[in-house]
Amino acid sequence: MAEAENQKQLLRLIQEGKLDLFKEELQRHEDLSKEARWKHYGKSGDTLLHYAARHGHLSILTYLVETLEMDIEMYNNDYKRPLHEAASMGHKDCVLYLLDKGAGIDCLKKADWTPLMMACTRKNMEVIKDLIEHGANPLLKNKDGWNCFHIASREGDPQIIQYLLTASPSSWNTESKIKRTPLHTAAMHGWFDVVNVLLERCQYEPDSRDKCGVTPFMDAIQNGHIDIAQLLLEKHKVCCTASDVLGAQPLHQAAVTGQDEAIRFLVSDLGVDVNARATSIQLTALHYAAKEGHTSTIRTLLSLGADLHAKDGKNRSALHMACAGQHAACAWILLQAGLLDSLDDTGTFAQQLAKKPDVLRLFKGINVSA
Repeated sequence: MAEAENQKQLLRLIQEGKLDLFKEELQRHEDLSKEARWKHYGKSGDTLLHYAARHGHLSILTYLVETLEMDIEMYNNDYKRPLHEAASMGHKDCVLYLLDKGAGIDCLKKADWTPLMMACTRKNMEVIKDLIEHGANPLLKNKDGWNCFHIASREGDPQIIQYLLTASPSSWNTESKIKRTPLHTAAMHGWFDVVNVLLERCQYEPDSRDKCGVTPFMDAIQNGHIDIAQLLLEKHKVCCTASDVLGAQPLHQAAVTGQDEAIRFLVSDLGVDVNARATSIQLTALHYAAKEGHTSTIRTLLSLGADLHAKDGKNRSALHMACAGQHAACAWILLQAGLLDSLDDTGTFAQQLAKKPDVLRLFKGINVSA
């Protein structure tokens, strides 16, 4: 018990950057001093070097390497080296020190992440520059097929994007294992300035599709980034009615995620048919909204002229979808809008109603046999 407390105290002193007290603690406990060079702590298996690099304490890092002679390539349970820690937390001085001591610039942690990839998860231009200037390879990919440019596109700093394109002009030309490009990623996360840079400096094909058939325009729409959708239309000449592998258009995807303003943009501004069907099973946007339980989206679609009585390929109306999903509020909106006459359209309808009391209560007094 006392040993565990002593270890916690040692780690706490490193985290707080108290080098003198840390030295005293090692001198006070001989066993701690003997095991400090090689010991791994906690579930993560971090060494003292990992703690010092993560918290950015160069003086302690220097002491561990030069006095205790710890190996700078020691890795934890995720194969993360101290350089990964320093890079991911943006500690420039620690990064430079480890590189000066010979740390492997492109060492891999679990899932094949390099220190440069870790640095790109933070908006720290200086660390990214230092790593590249010391020979880090921007084109390496992790297990998901992402290189550092892809990661930077997710984080959304246009200056870092500009720098990476200058340092490695071909880094933009990459796809993940599911064929998603940095343009998909930036559009999905709503990074307008990054998307603008990508359209100006890179040569992405309009309506490039991932393995699910999703385009960057679809990513923007289904996440409510209308400004990016407009930018893609104006600068990239994308198609606002392209379909994914299930035949769903941006309108349907916006209905799934409840993006009412995006729906208005598509229908009112771009003239998309509010009753367009996903080609796979003939669902309309109203079907999708009812299935997902989006009450405001149902109201939006109805206000734009959605057909209450439209049936999918299995003869189901939006009301059927709402009841199957046990969305009582959606079912009530559709009933009020005039769908009472579709109660007995299919033999499965009453069975769907009986699954949840608050849905079933909507139909008291209506002749439905459960």
